[in-house]
Amino acid sequence: MDFLCTFAAMDIKLVIDDKIPFIREAVAKITPRAVYKRGADITAADVRDADALIVRTRTRCDESLLAGSRVRFVATATIGFDHIDTAYLASAGIAWANCPGCNAGSVEQYVRSALLLLQRDCGLRLPGSTLGVVGCGHVGSRVCAVGRELGMRVLVCDPPVGAPGYVGMDVIEREADVVTFHVPLTDGGPYATRHLADAAFFARLARRPFLINTSRGPVVDNGALKSAIAGGRVRQAVIDTWEHEPLIDTELLSEVYIGTPHIAGYSADGKVNADNMAIAALCRFFGIENPGRIVPPPLPAGFRYSGDPLQLYNPLDDSRRLKLRPDLFEELRGNYPLRRESWEG
Repeated sequence: MDFLCTFAAMDIKLVIDDKIPFIREAVAKITPRAVYKRGADITAADVRDADALIVRTRTRCDESLLAGSRVRFVATATIGFDHIDTAYLASAGIAWANCPGCNAGSVEQYVRSALLLLQRDCGLRLPGSTLGVVGCGHVGSRVCAVGRELGMRVLVCDPPVGAPGYVGMDVIEREADVVTFHVPLTDGGPYATRHLADAAFFARLARRPFLINTSRGPVVDNGALKSAIAGGRVRQAVIDTWEHEPLIDTELLSEVYIGTPHIAGYSADGKVNADNMAIAALCRFFGIENPGRIVPPPLPAGFRYSGDPLQLYNPLDDSRRLKLRPDLFEELRGNYPLRRESWEG
C-alpha cells in the first residue's frame, strides 16, 4: 500500500483553522477529510463528527464547542493555551497539546527590532541601560540574551522559576529603563498575571520606562497604560497583544510608538515550527506515521541582506498598517506577509 493510501485508511476527520499556513500539503498526506474554517467561526456543528482539531487562539475549546462531539484530540499551533479549557478536556477524556517555544525566535526578532527602533527614534540608549524581563521561559530567556548582546544590563523577574539572581517586581519597577512581558495569562493563585501591569504598577515606576508587551493582552491593563502614557509614567510603548482583541482600544493604538496586530510570533519560521509540532503531536496520538517536516518558504530571489536586522523585519511596517486600518485587525493578522528570521535559506 502506498504512503498516501496508508494515511487515507486512517480516515480521521480534522477541523483546522484556515489561517494556519503551510500545513495543508502535510495534512493531505494524513487524511483526505480535513475541513478548514476561520478559527473564530468554528462551531459545535462543525466539530460534532471530527476526530481532532488544530486551532489557534481564536477558537475557544470548551464544553460549549466540544460536548457531544467525537473529538479525541486538540492541538493548538500556539505557545499559549488560555483558549483551551484544560479542565473540561480532562473531564471529557480529550487529549490536547500546545507548541511550547515554537515562535520564540520570532518574538526575539520582534523585540530586538523594537529595541533598535526605540534607540533610533525615541531616545533610548541601549548600551548601559537596564532591561527588565518579566517571565523567563522559552521567549523571555532569548530576550535576555538579546539585551545582553545589545550591551544592556538585564534584570529578570520570574517568581514561579525563582532562579538565583532573579529579582522581584519591585526591583523591575525601580530600576528598569525598558520593561518587557513574556508571561502566560493566568488568573488566581500566587502568580496571577492578568493585569500584572495595572494602575498600581504604573504608579510605582521610578524611571519612566519604555514598555513592551508581546505576551497576552490582559497582562497589561490597557486603560491604565493609556493613563500612564498620558501622565508621563511611561515614556513610550510597544504593544503587540491587546485586551479585547480584535476590538482594541484605538485611542491607545494612536498613542503607542509601535502597535501591531498580535503578530510578534508570526515569522514563517515560527509558524512552520508550530505546524510541525502540532502535526507531530497529532500523529503520536493517533499512532500514525508523520508525513515529514514542513520547511518555510525562502525570501525573494533578489533579496540581499545588508547586516541590518531591521532589513529583515521592521515592526513599524506592521504598525503603520494597523494604525491606518484598526478595523482590519483580524485580516492583517490572518493574511500576514512573508517574514523570515534569517536571510539564509
